[in-house]
Amino acid sequence: MLILARRPGERVVIGGDVVVTVMEITGQTVRLGIAAPEDLPVYREEIWLAVQSENLAAAQSSPESLPSELPATGGRPDEEPDPTSDGGSGGQ
Repeated sequence: MLILARRPGERVVIGGDVVVTVMEITGQTVRLGIAAPEDLPVYREEIWLAVQSENLAAAQSSPESLPSELPATGGRPDEEPDPTSDGGSGGQ
């Protein structure tokens, strides 16, 4: 871990693409500005941990909780059936 002392207005550059600027220091609170490419997600740690926890829970959910087959429309589950279709019954 790199530990630095920075004053308001000073910056740290990470990998050439990410710039962290110390915006303000008030008591025990430091406000940071982070400039990063749009395709690089930036999260607060508590949000990152919550997302990871939810992803893990979803990955561990049992297959019984998932639909066993798609609806007869062959499309998305929320899609209405085609009224002109005979439902695949062979026409009669």
